[in-house]
Amino acid sequence: MSVKTFNLPDLGEGLPEAEIVSWLVAEGDLVKVDQPMLSVETAKAVVEVPAPYTGRIAKIHAPDGTILPTHAPLVDIDTGATTAAAAPAAAREDSGTVVGKMMTSDEVLEDADIAGRGRRRTAGRAKAAPAVRALAKQLGVSLEHCRPTGRHDRIVADDVRAAASGAAPAAARQAPRIKLPPGQPEPLRGPRRAMAQSMSASRDHVAQCTIFDDADIHYWAPGQDITARLLRAIAAGCRAEPALNGFFDGASMSRQLESRVDIAIAVDTPDGLIVPVIRDVGQKSPQELRADLNDIKKATRERSVKPDDMRDFTFTLSNFGMMAGRYASPVVVPPTIAILGAGGLRHDVVPVMGGIETHRRMPLSLTFDHRCATGGEACRFLAAVIEDLQRHD
Repeated sequence: MSVKTFNLPDLGEGLPEAEIVSWLVAEGDLVKVDQPMLSVETAKAVVEVPAPYTGRIAKIHAPDGTILPTHAPLVDIDTGATTAAAAPAAAREDSGTVVGKMMTSDEVLEDADIAGRGRRRTAGRAKAAPAVRALAKQLGVSLEHCRPTGRHDRIVADDVRAAASGAAPAAARQAPRIKLPPGQPEPLRGPRRAMAQSMSASRDHVAQCTIFDDADIHYWAPGQDITARLLRAIAAGCRAEPALNGFFDGASMSRQLESRVDIAIAVDTPDGLIVPVIRDVGQKSPQELRADLNDIKKATRERSVKPDDMRDFTFTLSNFGMMAGRYASPVVVPPTIAILGAGGLRHDVVPVMGGIETHRRMPLSLTFDHRCATGGEACRFLAAVIEDLQRHD
C-alpha cells in the first residue's frame, strides 16, 4: 500500500483558508486523476478540487463544513489501488487544474443599470454546486427530488446519493437541521467571511479619505446607460490623473500605476459581495461595455463567476445608488488605491442664468488611499470623471 497525503492547495491569491462545501467521494471510493473529489468555497467562489492521483480514498481529513487552512491535510489516497472507477460523464473544462465555479442560487438579479430599477428575488433552481449537479446527472436523479441538508438549503452529494437509493440523507438521519434563532452567534462563512477579512485589512492598513461632488446629467440624451457611462468616466479620470489607478504596497512603500483600467464592480448578494471585473475599460465602446455588463449580470445570476474574473482589478466602482443612498464613504480594498461610489439620482434646484431650475444630478463619493495619493490628485481625478459624465453624448 502506498498512501499519499494531498494538502489543500492555494486556490488563488494566497488565500489563508477555504471551506469544504461537499465531498463527492467517500472513504473507500476509487478515483482517477482529475476526477472531481470535492467542492471548496474560497473568498468569493466555489471551486472543484480534482484528484491529484489515481487510487483509493484512504482517509478524509476534513468533513463537509470544515474551514480548513491552506496547505493543511485534506485527503489520503492509496495510489497502490490500480483499478479506478470511470471518470464522471460531465466533461472537465480544464483537466488537471482547479476549475472555478460559483454555486447556483435562488438569487435573481434584475438589471439595475437604469435609474429607478432595483434588485428582486424570485424562486429559482435548486441550489447545488456544479459537481453535485454532475453527480445527479450521472445517477439519473432530479435535484428537485433531493432533500437539501447543506448550509443555506444547498443540496450536497449525500443528498443526491440518498435520493438515488430512496433513503433519507445521512445528515437528516443523524439529527434535524437547526436554524439559529435571532440573537445567537453565527460564524461568518464564504463571501461574508472574506468581506470581514478585507474590511479589517483596509481598516488596519489604508489611510482612507473621501471627497464628494455631483455630476449634472440634466442634458443627457434619453436612454443613457448609467453604468456604462460611469465606467467610461472612470477611464477618463484615470487618463487625466493616473495616480489613482493601480496598486500600493505599504510594506515596501512602493506604488505600481497601471495604464490598463480594469474595474471591479461590487454586486450585492445575500451571501455577501461578489466583485467581478470589467477588463480594459478604456479601450471599449459603450456597446462592448454593455455586453460585458450583461455577461456579469448573467454570471452573477447563475453564480458562475470564476476566481480569475474577480482578481487583479486596478479600480473599483460601487453603484450603491441603485438601491438607496446618496453619498457614502466607500472602502478601499488594498492593494488598490481608490474606489468611486455612485449614489441615487436626484432632481436638485440649481442656479441658472440668474434664475433657478431643477436638474437631475448624480452624487459621487471618491475614497482614496491618502498614503500614496494626494488630495490634489484625487480632486483632479474626480473633476475629470464629472466632466465626462456631463457630456451630452
